[in-house]
Amino acid sequence: MQPLGLRSTFMTERQYVFPQGDDDLASIAARELPDVVDAHQQLRSWNLHLAARRTVGLLPSDIVFIEPPPAR
Repeated sequence: MQPLGLRSTFMTERQYVFPQGDDDLASIAARELPDVVDAHQQLRSWNLHLAARRTVGLLPSDIVFIEPPPAR
């Protein structure tokens, strides 16, 4: 087991953004992934922590990943 506070050598940082103003996943997808087909759905699949939220839209403090998790 790894001691707390040490990062695995396999961990990489994913690109992310914070919502701006009245952003939703569709507006972030249009801005950050303009050439990706079904970008809104891609963002939903990469951000399940946001897709599962049903009562509130995006908050300014939400982290929205704009790339997939690394392959294992």
